[in-house]
Amino acid sequence: MSSDKREKIDGFFKLVFKSTGLLTITLLGGIFFLLISNTILFFLDISPIDFFTGSQWDPDAHFSILPLLVSTFLVAIGSMILAVPLGILTAAYLSEMAPKKLQMVLKPMIEMLAAIPSVAIGFLGIVLVGPGLAQIFGIQNGLNALNGAILLAVMALPTIVTISEDAINAVPKAHREASLSLGADKWETLFRITLPSAFPGLIAAVMLGLGRALGETMTVLMATGNSAAIPRGFLDSVRTITATIAIEMGEVPYQTTHYFALFAIAALLFLITLGINFTGEFFANRLRNFDA
Repeated sequence: MSSDKREKIDGFFKLVFKSTGLLTITLLGGIFFLLISNTILFFLDISPIDFFTGSQWDPDAHFSILPLLVSTFLVAIGSMILAVPLGILTAAYLSEMAPKKLQMVLKPMIEMLAAIPSVAIGFLGIVLVGPGLAQIFGIQNGLNALNGAILLAVMALPTIVTISEDAINAVPKAHREASLSLGADKWETLFRITLPSAFPGLIAAVMLGLGRALGETMTVLMATGNSAAIPRGFLDSVRTITATIAIEMGEVPYQTTHYFALFAIAALLFLITLGINFTGEFFANRLRNFDA
């Protein structure tokens, strides 16, 4: 192949890749503009103070994001309380302790969790986890924040385990060997040397797992009870921001205050998720620099 022809092919593919990148940025900008413009129209009718400090979400009269925000973070933080220790310890075991044959079995099984449809996990929450929680805690209904947290923890595990394992593997082998040569055993080396050295990558795993939990819709829609009130604990029914949008957007009258309110809560969730993803990417970049 001649050099001129090769240069033309290279130039063509550079143009294709540049165009797709610009298209992605344009689409993201368009989504952001749509959310912000409709949010501004909402705040022309509703006071921002009432929106952020009120205690009730009632499409007929009151539009306060506080119950939805508290519910969203209650479920998401609950899922991280369950998923982070399990995910990091699983990644540590796969990276440091597990035999190669067992790694070849466990890692694909964990990654396969990401392929399970969220509606299937939500169904399991209705027929299996929810009744189990009702029996354990002696409550009438197991569709609550704890149910959603357990299901989201399962969904976040593949992300946390995969990124945590990469972070642990990025720690130089010399660190481990130096610890062992000083008389430390494998467990002491793991908890005092390897995991602290992989801390930026572990933070990235937690942040990206949290972003995954915050953005989930179908599972929390099916398994949390959908009560638009400020919850008092994990055993109360809750309604997250994503579930509210999914429930109400299909029936809301067009160009009404209620319609714009859904864009306002979507814009806030977009900004929260964007901030979490940027935080995760920051720590992921620190991990790459450390690995280099």
